[in-house]
Amino acid sequence: MDRRVEAKSGADAPKDDHHVPRRIADHGIIGDLATLALVAKDGAIDFMCWPSFDSPSIFAALLDPERGGVFELAPDIPDARIVQQYLPDTNVLLTRWMGAKASAELMDFMAVKEGNTDTPTTVARRLKVTRGEVSFIMRCAPRFDYARETLAPEMEAKAATWRPTGAQGIRLLSNMPLLAHGDDVQCRASLKAGETADFLLSGLDDAQIEIEEMDEFEAATIVYWQDWAAKSTYRGRWRDMVSRSALTLKLMTSRRHGSIVAAGTFGLPETAGGARNWDYRATWIRDASFTVYALMRLGYQQEAQEFTRWIGKRATKCGANGQLNVMYAVDGGKVPDEVTLEHLRGYGGARPVRIGNAAVDQIQLDIYGELMDAVYLSNKYGHAISHDGWNGVRDVIDYLCNHWDKPDAGIWEMRREPQHFLHSRLMCWVAVDRAIRLAQKRSLAAPFGRWVDVRNQIYDDIWTNFWNEEKGHFVQTKGGDTLDASLLLMPLVRFVSATDPRWLATLDAIGKTLADDGLVYRYKSDDGLSGEEGSFSACSFWYAECLARAGDLKKARRVFEAVLGYANHLGLYAEEFDARADLMGNFPQAFTHLALISAAFYLDRELDGRSPQEWRP
Repeated sequence: MDRRVEAKSGADAPKDDHHVPRRIADHGIIGDLATLALVAKDGAIDFMCWPSFDSPSIFAALLDPERGGVFELAPDIPDARIVQQYLPDTNVLLTRWMGAKASAELMDFMAVKEGNTDTPTTVARRLKVTRGEVSFIMRCAPRFDYARETLAPEMEAKAATWRPTGAQGIRLLSNMPLLAHGDDVQCRASLKAGETADFLLSGLDDAQIEIEEMDEFEAATIVYWQDWAAKSTYRGRWRDMVSRSALTLKLMTSRRHGSIVAAGTFGLPETAGGARNWDYRATWIRDASFTVYALMRLGYQQEAQEFTRWIGKRATKCGANGQLNVMYAVDGGKVPDEVTLEHLRGYGGARPVRIGNAAVDQIQLDIYGELMDAVYLSNKYGHAISHDGWNGVRDVIDYLCNHWDKPDAGIWEMRREPQHFLHSRLMCWVAVDRAIRLAQKRSLAAPFGRWVDVRNQIYDDIWTNFWNEEKGHFVQTKGGDTLDASLLLMPLVRFVSATDPRWLATLDAIGKTLADDGLVYRYKSDDGLSGEEGSFSACSFWYAECLARAGDLKKARRVFEAVLGYANHLGLYAEEFDARADLMGNFPQAFTHLALISAAFYLDRELDGRSPQEWRP
């Protein structure tokens, strides 16, 4: 079924001023596998980086309605009902205004063509009147370099060009007359039923799409996404939500590099007015590896192969010491230093607004486990690893064998003194285990004796040092007494049986301590940061899957479907939920959507009685 939202136009609709910010949840996304844009349900594009995911923003009104920049397009239909939905099995977004005497629809997409990796980044917007006569206003107000540069456009009758300093210029084309208004471009007109107003925003350095080609690219883009969605092997109960999650994950992959960003935005707060506002427009080894795993479960092997090639280059460049960075820029380079944008007031006043990410310099040992799990599965179900790729893996595992028992910042990137985290130990075990299995499966040369010894050492260390006898459950840190939702991965990576009594005691403790009506908090211990955070969306899906694996299918399904109901009107999720289950944090968040896919996949199998009995990684 289509997921829809209703709103009111006119006085009740959000406006691009500094009084009424748009909600995170009130957005859909469009993209072209190079960058993406957020489209609000009032027809405004209020977040977009250009021309890449991690480029400076040109529209950021979501973070500062007054200064950030926006691309508005909406009909004037009094007291209209507004419905927003995607064309089936696509990332082509429709926003409909339905009034008593007139109606109109806005189609938004970014052009994608099958087999053409050089399709120029182009935002296409088509407003069509479907009933009556409707006036509309379009305002394109780009603010370059994170709203640090404004400039007036160069005007033609139906075109406008902006040429910022040291960055790619952009050009707006239309089939309607355009007028300059300071640094902005506007269009005011009336249309009758069947008439359209078309707008294309492209880069100056690209082979531009002309306005006459809009029909062609609209058709090609729809076909591209529908063909891609049709390749999914999932036929379960929650096909609509799983398909939307897969399409969302695909939108966050780079067609040029094969990398995968963790989220589409920067600076969106984890709690209202809070200071935990990070930049997630980078490729975390952890998030991207989990994403590959989720897509492989749905039958998407090409994405796994492209990411494996991308990470193989990173492993080769790390040299003999085998140490990988926590995250990389989309092109594989270094993530910029973390800085604050003092001129932006932040989403709902949440400051500081940060770009770049200081966590890039942390040690997070768990990333090797997520990486090796993805590499192993990619080899198991796809192409065999290359000789150079295997040599890179050996260097990485050798590094891990020498460092697995060191303290680190952990999966949640705590900004305090490094600690010995159970999750980091767990994923070190996964890394060595999967490397051993891969070498055996492909008959690859490896120091099996040493690797098996290290795997056994890690196994014994976890059972000895991370089980709290007094509490009766596993704990977050060595010798500690607190819980952490990342422990939910213990049975999911098959370290412990999902019905082991010690694990069941831990699962029960997590449910009592960290879970609340399907909302699961990552932890409730000091993380070295000021302020608070909400519940973590991915953890809610992990919890549902763990319940299912433990045999409590009734509760698992209740939790899973409760969290499905917390998605926005288009089936999209941000990083976290607040106490009211409203979306908070960067959006959309890959971690959440991949966890949804994993939980849906397993729940379907259990409910159908298809769970295999054999033990397999």
